[in-house]
Formats: sequence, C-alpha cells, structure tokens
Amino acid sequence: MKRHIPASLLLVGACSALPLAHAADDLTLPATEIVSTNESVDGVSQGYEGKASSTTTKLGLTDKQTPQAVTTITRQQLDDFKINGIKDALRAAPSVTVEQTESDRTEFTSRGFDINTFEFDGMGMPFTGTVLVGELDLAEYEQVDILHGANGLMSGAGNPSATVNFVRKRPTDTFQAQVGTSVGSWDNRRIDVDVSGPLTDSGNVRGRFIYAHDKGNSWMDRYSHERNIAAGLLAFDVTDADTVTVGFSQHNSDSNGSTWGNLPLADSSGNPIHYSSRSSNIGQPWTYWNLHTQRAFVELKHDFGNDWNATITASGVQEKQNTNMLYVGSVDGDDADAYANHTSTEAHQLLGEAKVQGPFSLFGREHELTFGAAYGRTHLKGHEYDEDLANFSEFHTSWSGVLAGNTPMPSFGVTSEDLSQNFQDTQKSLFAGARFSLADDLHWIAGARILSADGKGESYGADHSTREHGKVTPYTGLVYDLNDAWSVYGSWTKIYAPQYNVADANDKPLDPLEGKSMEVGLKGSVMDERLHVTAAVFKTEQRNVAVAADFVNGRQQYTADEFKSHGVELQATGEVMPGLDLLAGYTYVRIDNDDGDRARKYVPSHALRGMVTYRLPALPQMKVGARVSWQTKVENDDNSAIKQNAYGLVDLMTSYDIDSNWSTSLNLNNVTDRKYLLSLYNNATTASYGAPRNLTASVTWKY
Repeated sequence: MKRHIPASLLLVGACSALPLAHAADDLTLPATEIVSTNESVDGVSQGYEGKASSTTTKLGLTDKQTPQAVTTITRQQLDDFKINGIKDALRAAPSVTVEQTESDRTEFTSRGFDINTFEFDGMGMPFTGTVLVGELDLAEYEQVDILHGANGLMSGAGNPSATVNFVRKRPTDTFQAQVGTSVGSWDNRRIDVDVSGPLTDSGNVRGRFIYAHDKGNSWMDRYSHERNIAAGLLAFDVTDADTVTVGFSQHNSDSNGSTWGNLPLADSSGNPIHYSSRSSNIGQPWTYWNLHTQRAFVELKHDFGNDWNATITASGVQEKQNTNMLYVGSVDGDDADAYANHTSTEAHQLLGEAKVQGPFSLFGREHELTFGAAYGRTHLKGHEYDEDLANFSEFHTSWSGVLAGNTPMPSFGVTSEDLSQNFQDTQKSLFAGARFSLADDLHWIAGARILSADGKGESYGADHSTREHGKVTPYTGLVYDLNDAWSVYGSWTKIYAPQYNVADANDKPLDPLEGKSMEVGLKGSVMDERLHVTAAVFKTEQRNVAVAADFVNGRQQYTADEFKSHGVELQATGEVMPGLDLLAGYTYVRIDNDDGDRARKYVPSHALRGMVTYRLPALPQMKVGARVSWQTKVENDDNSAIKQNAYGLVDLMTSYDIDSNWSTSLNLNNVTDRKYLLSLYNNATTASYGAPRNLTASVTWKY
C-alpha cells in the first residue's frame, strides 16, 4: 500500500535523523561565515532598536549600508514576551513563516522559499537543510539576526529566502548575574541562570556560564517536553592585539508523545476531517524524539593595526538522535493506514573559516576589502528499525484507538542496508568582496564566492555521491545616500546549491538548485534616529526545485520545478517615542510556477507581525505590551478543501520592577482563544492546532 507521506517529512539537515526508510535527503553543508561579532553582545542593540552585526555581508557594513533588508530580534524583545525558543522568535519576524509540520520538526520560509541557511556566530549548525528538529532554546543567545533574501557573497548556496544567525552571549568586562523562574499553563516550568564577568584582576580573562531547564506538558494529548541547556565561554586577551574565545554547550531536547506527521485533514476519499478538540494528537505513550547536541568553538581575532583585522574560527558539533515514531497515512472510517519505526542517528560536523578585512585607497578614495576561505565536513551515520521489512512496518489499526493513545507499539527488530545512512559531505570555498566608494554618497558592493562540493557514501540504499567544483556565485549591490538619514539601495545575487533528492528509480539526484535574487529598497531613520524603517521590493527565480512525486519501490521520488516570486516588505523597529518600543512589519508575496499559476498556496500572501511595549510615565516601574500577528488564508495546493482561513493572534504582557534587583511579569497568549492550524507546508494533508489561551508568570533577579 502506498504511504502518502508529505514531502516535508522527507527533508533532513546534515545532522537531522529522518525516521523514514528510503527517503531522500536534502543535505547541504552550511555557510561558514562569521555573521556576528562582539558588537551586538557589547550593547549595540538597545531595547527594540535592533542593530545586526556590522559583518552581516562580511564587509563590515552597517544596516544602512547593507543593500538588503535586515531584522534583529533583540534580547529585550525575547525577555518581554517570554520567547524561549526559535520557533516563537521567528514567528515575530516580519517576512518569516514558521511551518510547524509536526510536534518536533519545523520548517521556515521567507519570500516563498525554504530558509536553509542557519548560523551560530556564522557557523551553520545544527539544521543545515530546511528542517529544525526539536526546539532550539535561546538561553545562550543574545539576539537573532535575519538577513532577508539570498546572500550569495556570504553563503554561496541556498534559496533566495533569508539567512538566520544566532548571536551568542559573550563574556562581559563587568560582573553581572541573572536568575529567572517561570510557571505556566499545562504545568510548564522553567529556570534560567546567566553569570558573566572578569576572572582576573586585570580583566584579561573573562568567563560566562549559562544554564536553563524547561519542562512541561502541552495542550496536545500525551505530549510533553524537557530541555536542559548548559554553556560555558572563556575569553582571553593574549596580547593587546589578540583575543581568543572558546566555548562549549550541551543542549538536550527530549519529548514524549511526539508526532510524525500530524492529524489527517482529509480521508482517503479527499473529504475534510474535522476535529472538535485542538488537543487531538496521533502521538502515543511510546512515541518519543530525543535530540542531544554538543557544540564547541574556538575563535582568534587579531588586530593588525590601521583598521586591518583577521578572524580564524573553528567549530565542531556532535548530534545524537533516538526516536520511536508512528505515522498515519490515510483514514477510511475507523480504519487507519499506519507506519511505525525506531531510528538511531549520530552526526559529526567540523567547520572552519579564516577571514581578513580592512580598508585600502584607490583613485583618491578609501574602500573596504574582505577575503578568506571556508571549509566544512559532515559525516552522518544512522539506522532504522522496523517490524516487517517486506512491508516497511505498515499496518492497519483503529483510528479512534490512535486518537485515544491505545495503539500498541510494534516490535522494532528488523533492519537492513536499505534502512541505513552512512555518508560524508565536504565543501570548500574561497570568497572576496569589496565596498567601493564611487562618490561621497554612492557605494558599490561587489564580490564572489568559488565553491567546491563533494559527497560520498549511501543513504537508504541510494548513492550519495556528488562532485561539483569551481562554481562561482557573484554578488553585487549599490547604496546611494540621499542624506544622513535616508538611503536607497539595490542588490543582485545568483544562487547555487547541490541536491541529493532522488529524481528517478535509478537513484539519479536532481540537478543543482540554481536561481537569482534581486531587491531594491529604501532605508531611513526618524525620531532622532531612534526609529528605523525599511521598504523593500524583491523578485526571485529558482530552478530545479525538488517537488515530491510518487513512491517507487518504497522510495520517495522527486521532480524538478521552477518557481518565481515577487513581493513587498515593510518594517519599522526602535523607539517611537520615549518609553514606547516597536517592532512591526508587513509582507506581501506571490509565488508562481513555470506555467504562471499561483503555487505554494501554504504561504500566506499577506502577513502582519508586531510587538509593542510602553513604560507608563505615571508608574515607570510598570511596562505593558502586546504582540499581534495576522495572515491571509492558506490552503493545500492539490485539495482546496484543506485550508486555514485568515486569522489573527493577540498576546499581552505586563511587567513590574519591584526594585533594582527584582522584577515580575505576566504573559497572556492567544487572548481571543483563536483555533487555528499551525501549517499546511508543502502540500501537507496533515496538521495540528496551535496553542489555546495560556498564561505564564515569571520572577527575575538581576545583579
């Protein structure tokens, strides 16, 4: 019997286990650029006035000098609205759509395309494809930067969507400490500890320790989670010109009652299935998804003088996953076509980059140059265990029994070479870029990256070999300063990425993903440069996009398609007036296929996002705020009966500073108790419901 499994379940990052036999992999090594430096963590971002790293495009540019739209989710915004995970954080980002297809796997889109460039201080782990496994806790990060559109100079690969960079907290020059506790609906509990400061009298050695524990149940039947995070960082001023920073973190994410796929939204005849309770869940008492990740990095910064500097960074990651999963493919009355398995996966990744940057003079003007080299290697090994190798552990069971959590666990004792992964990917690249001052108010940004990619091994019985050498990705942009506060810009880049999705029964992979991205816009500052606004118009084209087709011999096959998108983005961030902080944005996007018909209807055409807080003048110890989001209707591309009508969500917050050390806060989410589906990503015929109205109370001590 054919398993109707959504294509979203068939994508996996370089370190993400995929509990599905014979599924193709979407594996690309990450970019290894240093996207963020100490500038952000040293306090450049103040309140809601987000300042992305000046090295976002590797050229030492400010936001105003960057020919692309940029969004920064600051630590203040995360704290105000008790945003602890990346899914909730990116739901606040204008232009980003969070596609939570399962309880423990999530995709993200921007401008109509999957986001597949995620970086940690420029090093791209843990989800290097399009899938986040588990929840990435934000305890160890100072802010999240989102660079809109493709960045060919920085990453040299990927879709024309966005680059997301997580900026680590760094050791501070002065002592500081913070302890936070919170309790919330469904018995959710959390504690955060963050201590930082100098370790020597001279301050030439500094350290930081971060710990978080998050545990609780869910509005979904039988689902629960536990996250434990510990991170330590040390910074050494070896000389006046040399600083070495080392760090290590352990991130354990364990969940029970996990879902693989979700609630079927249509039966085997295509008729809609309606659920009276948003707590319905196909996860069973025996299903779980455990993800344990270790990251280590070392960074050397050297100042040559005369504004020239160099950065050498190396990062290593080990990720282990174990799962027991149940998938429901189709429902006919009370008969459910189900599939179950156990998976065990381990992945190792090594990333490195060396970069040199500084000014130079030419034709009587000063310009800026950046050049360097990057290396990345991923090795993944995994096994799947089924009950019945001949039928891929497919079985029929009671649909009402699934919803009640009464489906018994099969015996997972059968495996084979066709149910295993063992492959290695390697990427090497050289890059160079410059910002030329053509006139006092006109600047030209130009650069290119040369990329080579090699793959070897096997994945679920398919050959993983690939060889792409000498692929050049150019990038260019212009910025014209209208005055000190306003500028107009335009940028263009090509896109290139190897693919491993199988195109036919002979295991031939799809041709590399290619395309181009163009953007023009206006940036400015008002309110004495406290409020920053951006207006952008973009157009993107992408060829050889993997689209899930049929199963052949138990293996998912893909076809290649071509998509084009265009749209508008508006954004405002900063302080509107004393005490009133704002992050707000509007996005319009239209995606068409090669025939000119609207495609990817799971992406909302119009979306609004906003966060606003106000410190009361008559009672300055108190702050009140609201977070709003709204989007237009989305639907399945093949079955218009599977849809989510337009909806909006409202969250409220209030906080009170008891004294200089103690504060308390209250957050009420989904105030109107709106019932809505989380995602219809990638033609999904399954989905789950978002959280109903819920409450979180917190107490924080700071020193």
